[in-house]
Amino acid sequence: MRFLFEDESFSFETLRAAGFADYGGADLGEVVATARNIGEGDEEAWLREWKATAERVHGIGSRALAAGHRVSAREALLRASNYYRTAEFYRRDDPANDPEAKGLSALSRETFAAAAALMDTPVEAVAIPYEGTHLPGYLFLVDDSGARRPTVLFTSGFDSTLEEAYFAVAAAALRRGYNVLAYDGPGQGAVLREQHLVFRPDWEAVVTPVVDYALTRPEIAADGLVLFGYSLGGYLAARAAAHEHRLAALVLDDGLYNYREAHDRFLPPFLREWIEAGRDDLVEPVMGLFMQVSTQVRWALRNGVWTFGAASVADYIRRTADYTLDGVARLIDCPTLVLDAENDQFFRGQPQEVQAALTCPHTLVTLPEAEGAGEHCHMGAMFRLHQVAFDWLDTTLAGAARPAS
Repeated sequence: MRFLFEDESFSFETLRAAGFADYGGADLGEVVATARNIGEGDEEAWLREWKATAERVHGIGSRALAAGHRVSAREALLRASNYYRTAEFYRRDDPANDPEAKGLSALSRETFAAAAALMDTPVEAVAIPYEGTHLPGYLFLVDDSGARRPTVLFTSGFDSTLEEAYFAVAAAALRRGYNVLAYDGPGQGAVLREQHLVFRPDWEAVVTPVVDYALTRPEIAADGLVLFGYSLGGYLAARAAAHEHRLAALVLDDGLYNYREAHDRFLPPFLREWIEAGRDDLVEPVMGLFMQVSTQVRWALRNGVWTFGAASVADYIRRTADYTLDGVARLIDCPTLVLDAENDQFFRGQPQEVQAALTCPHTLVTLPEAEGAGEHCHMGAMFRLHQVAFDWLDTTLAGAARPAS
């Protein structure tokens, strides 16, 4: 699918930004007006135009709030948060120290926090104890009744943020009677930017403290914990569920069995050999050439070096080898929904590998391109994704039999 751009990466990220319109994260006219001023693959124009749109919409929200227009303020601030996140997406030359990237990321967090304070359902910023520090999170509650409810524990992915969780799952969950506890883990959002903690493959070390915290909350039903993994979170959540057995269900959006294998598919054999042999002096110049001709490759490799704490592109790729469900998937014992996107080139075949390795009750659902749901994590088809995921959860948590399929 191409959406407003021929450049594959620009197309997908624009679809991602626009797709959150389902839950108030964008206005289609704003997206189109922004995109038409950006040239194919022009990362400077991308930042400039999305930043301008974010600032303009942020201003609308601030003025509405000052005038006492609560709903208008909330709607504008939600859109501004998504647009600020989108603006800094390709800023990966030195993201840890780049004041532009840091400033835009901070504004995305600030505008979301301001919008959250204006929501009609309770939203609480929380700090989850984790290895001598804390993980920032949001607890989205269906209402203020204090009733115990099933709760989705949301694990995001390779480039996601805590604030994105509202559009990706929380808004849909609240409509259906589920609370959501979303968090940034190592390698993600504010934990990466402010605490400088990078990804780790043993994600059970992250999820177990999240579960521990969830069980301290009277609004969360202990027998209704659902772990939801989004993008790279499809691996992270599955790995955690293999060791954390207090979960009622697991949703993988989408299934990811072997992260290194997904990279190797796009590398010529000689490069794979050089990477394994530690010939970084040869790998880096060749990778540099690949990065010049592909926006997607350039962004993904630079983001990987940063979020994995790697010394180089080759070092990043070697580190991905630890992110595998080999020998682990069989330990998952809760009912599991594995989602698959027909047009997802990077994850192609991975959901099927997850399915083949599972021994728990499980269901595999492939959402097709013909329905507009074939892109990675089903971007642009959020209503369809949530229908599938939450209808399955409703049935599963009600105790209905779910045979392997």
